[in-house]
Amino acid sequence: MILRAPTHLIVLVAVSIGAKAAPAPTGQVTDSVPQSVRGDYGAPSLLGPHNVPMEEQNLDLLSPPATDHGKIDNFKWPFALSHTRLTTGGWARQQNEKQLPIAKDLAAVNMRLKPGAIREMHWHNTDEWAYVLKGSLRISVIAPGGLNEGVSYVADVNEGDLWYFPAGDPHSIQAKDTLPEGAEFLLVFDRGTFDENDTFSLTDWLAHTPKEVLAKNFGTYPETAPFDQIPEEELYIFPSNSPPEDVNKDLIVPNDIDPEYTFTYPLSKIKPTNFPGGTVKIADSRNFVASKNIAVAEVSVEAGGMRELHWHPIQPEWTFILSGNARITLFASQSNAATYDFFPGDVAYIPPFIW
Repeated sequence: MILRAPTHLIVLVAVSIGAKAAPAPTGQVTDSVPQSVRGDYGAPSLLGPHNVPMEEQNLDLLSPPATDHGKIDNFKWPFALSHTRLTTGGWARQQNEKQLPIAKDLAAVNMRLKPGAIREMHWHNTDEWAYVLKGSLRISVIAPGGLNEGVSYVADVNEGDLWYFPAGDPHSIQAKDTLPEGAEFLLVFDRGTFDENDTFSLTDWLAHTPKEVLAKNFGTYPETAPFDQIPEEELYIFPSNSPPEDVNKDLIVPNDIDPEYTFTYPLSKIKPTNFPGGTVKIADSRNFVASKNIAVAEVSVEAGGMRELHWHPIQPEWTFILSGNARITLFASQSNAATYDFFPGDVAYIPPFIW
């Protein structure tokens, strides 16, 4: 893969189910119970309490390959272990440096919206990159600077598509009713300490601003009644009607936008590049100009195939498993190496200059 030098790299992996067998983990399974055995090493039958379902998903930790050695910080986080924030319109869960301390430069949120539900207008002090897992969404963003200074942008994205919001640009997200379940997506932020609960939200701001100040700001003073319905606390994710089919009806103030600098990218429509063991699609600032700090490679690997030995000298890699099972080995020089097993919904984080 050749990527224009981004600050960060995201890899989305789908492992196909085919006739070829994937590399077998070294751990043994006897009578459906995983064993800490590798040839003459280890001992069968764990005698104390143990979590069999967890061990079955981590056989290469229970019984590592002989090539594993030394110390490698944990580089795996299953989203299934993240705390989920529930709302009337959907839910969200996150992975940041608190859950995965090795992830110094990137954090992520997995979010689900019911049909019509809205992630209210908000903004961050980090860039936001997104990938649609299921369903369709309507996004809107106000660009206070850059090539589209002063314009509002509204667009639809579908499964497999991307969006990118630079730090400080206010934006909102709404699920369409393309699927009866709504939509689900990934958000990735270019700072490991990012916390979804520390986001700047519009209703949170208005709820903590005196009505008299709002009335003066919007030109209704001394009349404050127009602001009586402002929520007393942040709405965050809330239910609503599905947006109109015509995007232009949601564009309150029509304006021109630079066609070379849009905030969405139809990765789902890009033809993949074929290799003997799978395919790859790439989106970086060459073909997705707005995405200045984050590039993505959507990789499909055939069962038994592999992404060849490689490393990124200056960019960290955040990997998410879309489907199938995989395993990743990291080598950090000085005989330090570790192998982990991954399942759908798992995150892997590889710091720069680690093989």
